[in-house]
Amino acid sequence: MRIALFQMTSGIDPAANAAAIERAIGEAKAGGAAMLFTPEMSGLIDKDRERAAPHYHGQGEDPVLARVRAAAKAAGLWVHVGSLAVRADDGRLANRAFVIDDAGEIRATYDKIHLFDVDLPTGESWRESASYAPGSRAVVVEETPVGRLGLTICYDLRFPALFAALAEAGAEVIAVPAAFTVSTGEAHWHLLLRARAVEAELFVVAAAQGGRHEDGRATYGHSLVAGPWGELLLDLGDAHGTVGFVDLDLERIAEVRSRLPALKHRREFDPVRPMAVAGPATAP
Repeated sequence: MRIALFQMTSGIDPAANAAAIERAIGEAKAGGAAMLFTPEMSGLIDKDRERAAPHYHGQGEDPVLARVRAAAKAAGLWVHVGSLAVRADDGRLANRAFVIDDAGEIRATYDKIHLFDVDLPTGESWRESASYAPGSRAVVVEETPVGRLGLTICYDLRFPALFAALAEAGAEVIAVPAAFTVSTGEAHWHLLLRARAVEAELFVVAAAQGGRHEDGRATYGHSLVAGPWGELLLDLGDAHGTVGFVDLDLERIAEVRSRLPALKHRREFDPVRPMAVAGPATAP
């Protein structure tokens, strides 16, 4: 099964970002892919909240989503939109992924569970929870071109329990769309993606933002695909606006799991309890 990954440098104009995704859909279809994967925040990256505010819409009114659905239908191509910022029912934002089928229908959505609230050694400070509501539901999408597809977004990568739950629910491929910072990407991106693939014994597909964005931030790039043995099947490096292709052999999953059945070896265990430290022996 051939898939395509689109490495974007999303900017502050949703219309321009939508046009870039439309071009990637055409390129993915021409290259023989059955499904295209785009990064986190495909529709807009803008840390200026006042400037960005007019571009936030409910799911049903989001213009980027509407254009991607129309383009997917016209091309007859499945599209995993890594995420868009959409207005949730409570008025807050959701960092939401979409799986769109080849008829332009939304098959599934997923709201990012783990929010990026960190202070990095570089001086960067991010508070995703200041604007976004966390999701609470793990999602596996049945009957996609890549089999059963588990959904995560970016910072979720650092929480292996989510990947284990998706694997145990039958996922064969897990998507990790991202907008990793340069410093965390250089330190952990390849390491964590390969580790999650090895632990869950499946394919990890990670379409990423990469380059210098209009709002001034920089993202790491290196959209990649890792196989169930941890093998690196694709790495787009620091390319900008690039569509990359890879062929997935889902039978590889059964081969790896039969050779090293770690998923079957998982066992329940009692919660960790602090142990009392024995003091020095006293004389009778």
